[in-house]
Amino acid sequence: MKKLVLAVAFIGFGGFAMAQQTPQDRQAKRAEMKQKFQQKEQEHLAKMHKDLDLNQAQVDKIKALHEQRKAEMKADFEKNRGERQARAEQMKAKRAQMDADMKQILTPQQYDKWQADRKAKMEQRRMAMKERGARMHKPMNTVAPDATK
Repeated sequence: MKKLVLAVAFIGFGGFAMAQQTPQDRQAKRAEMKQKFQQKEQEHLAKMHKDLDLNQAQVDKIKALHEQRKAEMKADFEKNRGERQARAEQMKAKRAQMDADMKQILTPQQYDKWQADRKAKMEQRRMAMKERGARMHKPMNTVAPDATK
């Protein structure tokens, strides 16, 4: 029971902390991420320039190719936005139906416990995804095996 209360408390505090983000904070973070992405893009292009001994015409063509690809990906993303939203609404409706069905089947105490367990599992998944994301963004060992000799 203590674990259940603690899990619910952590979920509540997490939700409260996330609700404190203002639209300005989100915009600032988005702008910062965009700037970092552009910087990484430039670094990648500079590395290709150096590693492949490209001339300026080749660099310009590669840059144009990247811009074209980025525009195509953005267009595809926007094109599928409505479909994604429809799927999300469909899933939300199914979840609501499942919730209503479970409420009819379970006693009020069982229903409350079931909901708390569901929320705790969701939080565990969220934390696991954050952990996986943190591991994916760690720098890789870029030293060649022969370079250590």
